[in-house]
Amino acid sequence: MGYNAFALIYRPGAQTACEDLARAVSFIFEHSEELEVDTDCYSVWGGSAGARMAAWLGSYCPAAFGGNELPRPDAVIMQYTGHSDYTESDPPTFVCVGKNDGIASWRINNFIFENATKVFFGKGCVKEYLCCLTKGYGDTIMLAYGGGSIKRNGVYDEVTAILKAAGKNIVEFPGIMVNPTMRKCWKVQGWQRKTMWD
Repeated sequence: MGYNAFALIYRPGAQTACEDLARAVSFIFEHSEELEVDTDCYSVWGGSAGARMAAWLGSYCPAAFGGNELPRPDAVIMQYTGHSDYTESDPPTFVCVGKNDGIASWRINNFIFENATKVFFGKGCVKEYLCCLTKGYGDTIMLAYGGGSIKRNGVYDEVTAILKAAGKNIVEFPGIMVNPTMRKCWKVQGWQRKTMWD
């Protein structure tokens, strides 16, 4: 159990750095048994220039930079970068910046961003948008969440009140871990068949 992590020392230059990352990922896939690692659901992480490398690999796959024909990473984690290039098929991406970061400022206005998943960011977004979003879906909605924080911070009460007011039936699936496994996803699929949420 746990995670396997590999750190890369790469050559300078955007193209050569991405080539080095693509070769490193390809090497790990080729030697996964020898290294005793599971390559399913791999992710790429990077900070600053490394964050851009991770993002480009997530957008264009290792083969675009001379690596093997491999799947995209299942997640990209970027730290401290002003990178803004993206594609519609990018994997889920987590970006963090520092409070005093002069390149990628955290001081942003409320926004709506859609890339497979739509993110509503800012105060009052749940109340303002959730009731409108429920109109395009069925009568039974599955509410999936992790531990108990959703109930402690008031989000659970706010969301369920809006869904009930919209006449929706709620099926709950708690206990989703931070990085869900495929086994957990299959369990959700089985739960859907039993409960018939829409």
